[in-house]
Order: sequence, then C-alpha cells, then structure tokens
Amino acid sequence: MAVGAQAPNRSTGRGVPVAGVLLLGAAVAVSMGVYAKVHDPAGRPVFTLGFSGMLPMKAWLTTAATLLLIVQLITALWMWGRLPAAGPAPSWAAPLHRWSGTAAFVLTLPVAFHCIWALGFTDTDARVLVHSVVGCLFYGAYAAKMLGLRVRGLPGWALPVLGSTVLASLVVLWLSASLWFFTQSGIPHV
Repeated sequence: MAVGAQAPNRSTGRGVPVAGVLLLGAAVAVSMGVYAKVHDPAGRPVFTLGFSGMLPMKAWLTTAATLLLIVQLITALWMWGRLPAAGPAPSWAAPLHRWSGTAAFVLTLPVAFHCIWALGFTDTDARVLVHSVVGCLFYGAYAAKMLGLRVRGLPGWALPVLGSTVLASLVVLWLSASLWFFTQSGIPHV
C-alpha cells in the first residue's frame, strides 16, 4: 500500500442499497397519499368490471389479490426451504411465485384507482384512516420490493421483510375494507 493511502473501508456504502430502496418506497407511498388527499374525489366509479357496484368490485378484487399473496407466501417459504415437511420446491414454484404476485398486483390496480379517484384519502374514522394509510404503504412496499429484487448488495433480510410488508399491508387492507364490506352487506353480494 502506498504511503498515505488508506485501506478500503468495507462498511462504507453497505446501507446505501437498503436506503435507496426504502427511500423509493417512501416516495411512492407519500406521493400516493398526498395526491389522494389533495385530489377532489369524484364520488362515483369509472367502471365496475361487471360487478354491481364499486364496493363489491373492490372487495372481491382485494380478496382475490390477498389469496394470491398467500400463494406467494407459501411458494416463497417453499423455495427458501422454510416450509416444514415439504421437501425441496419443485421447478414450477418459482414461476408460480412470480405470476401469482403479478396477478395480485394487477388485481389491486382498479381497486387503488377507485380508492384514489373516487374516494380520496379520507380520515372519517379510525378504520378508514388505517385503510388510507396502509393502502399507500402497500404500494410503497411493493415498489421497494420490486426495486430490491434488482439491486445488488441488499442484506439477506431485506427482501423477506419487504415481501412480508407487502403481504401484511394487503391483509390489513382486506380486513379494513373487504371484510368490513362483506359483514355489512353479506358475502354473496356481487
């Protein structure tokens, strides 16, 4: 080593990938929340995809997305050898994991669009406030997870934590809106 040269510090920059991923997620979540709050809600749906109304559409699409994210959880645990007594994951587990996640995300898009466009960010009561905040968190966590899949240098815990945040936030969304809708109107309501 040359005189005056310093040994490379291996810890410098280790947190940069994690910080970048989390900053992107936070930017997405905050941007959605701010837009939903300042946007003047239309109060009506643009489309209902064949459902009898906006609320049944949102409840059923969120239910389907939540079920698909449970498939994601099972396949992730299986692929990482964390599914007790299941043995090694078959070759179809990884494509199922990717496609179930993609389908779940696509199913959430009309729901989020109607939440933001028709209803906006609301805080009329605790349930609605939690739903609004966690809806923004879901998309921020999803953006962070998708970026995290492509960023080198993330610690091993980062993707499981981000994936768990995506799953947990969608479960909270389902509990705070879909379950509420089904208990108010009855499950057969389509």
